[in-house]
Amino acid sequence: MPDDALNRGLLRRIGARVGHVLVLAFFVILLAFPFYWMVIATFKQNLDLYKMDNNPFLFNLPPTLDNLRLLFNETRYVRWLGNTAVVGIAVVIITLFLAVPAAYALTRLSGKWGERLGILIFLTYLVPPTLLFIPLSRVVAILGLQDTLWALIVVYPTFTVPFSIWLLMAFFKSIPKELEDAAMVDGLTRFGAFVKMVIPISVSGILTVVIFTFTLVFQEFVYALTFISPENRQMVGVGIPIFLVRGDVYFWGSLMAACLIASVPIAILYNLFLDRFIAGFTVGAVK
Repeated sequence: MPDDALNRGLLRRIGARVGHVLVLAFFVILLAFPFYWMVIATFKQNLDLYKMDNNPFLFNLPPTLDNLRLLFNETRYVRWLGNTAVVGIAVVIITLFLAVPAAYALTRLSGKWGERLGILIFLTYLVPPTLLFIPLSRVVAILGLQDTLWALIVVYPTFTVPFSIWLLMAFFKSIPKELEDAAMVDGLTRFGAFVKMVIPISVSGILTVVIFTFTLVFQEFVYALTFISPENRQMVGVGIPIFLVRGDVYFWGSLMAACLIASVPIAILYNLFLDRFIAGFTVGAVK
C-alpha cells in the first residue's frame, strides 16, 4: 500500500509537470508566432508569398533581401525611427517630471481628497483621442508647432501624465509612511526623504511608466498623422503604413521587416524589466 500511494503521488506530480509544460509551450508558441511570421515574410520573395500553392510559413523559394533594400533605400525608415526615439525620450522626461511629484503629492499631502482627485485625473486619460485632436490641433496651430516634432512632444503628455499619476499613486501608497517619518527624524527634509527614500523604492513603478510612455508614443497614430505632414518628420507608426502601401499595392515583406525591426527593442525592454514590473522593492526596503 505505501508503494501504491507513492506511485500515485509520483504520477500526479508528473502529470502536473507535463500539464504545466504544455500550457507554457502553448502560450510561448502563441506569443512568438507573430515574430516568426514577421521574420518569414521579411525574407520571402513576392512570388513565394503570393502563390497560393506554397506553404506561407516556410521558404518555398530561396530567401531574399529585396524587402530590406526597399525599406531602407526607398523610404526614410531610419529617419522615422530617429524621430520616434527623440519624441519618445522627450515625452518620457516630461511625463516623469510632472507625474512623479504630482502622484506623491496626491498620495501623501492631500488627505482624503487625494485619491478622489487622482481618479478624476485618470478619467481624463479615458477620453478618446478622436475627440481631442481637433481642439489640440487648434492649440498646436496657435503655438506655431504644426509639422514639427514639438507638436507631438507638447501633445503626448496630455494623456501619458494622467495615467502615470494614477499608476504611481498605487506604488507610493504601498510604501510605509513610517520610512519617510524615520528619514525626516534623521534630519532629512520632506523633499530629501522623497528623493532619497521614496524614489529608489519606487523604481519598479517608474520603470513601468517609462516603458508604458515610450510604447504609447511608439504606436500612437491619430495625433502623429494629424499634426505632421512632411515625409522626413514622420513617426514610424505613421510612415510605415503610408509609404509602404501605395494604392492597392501592399509591400508585405517590407511592412513586416519594418514592424520586426521596430518591435524587437520594445520586446527586449519588456523582458529585461518584467520582474521589476511584477514585484516592487517595498518589502526589501522595510527589511
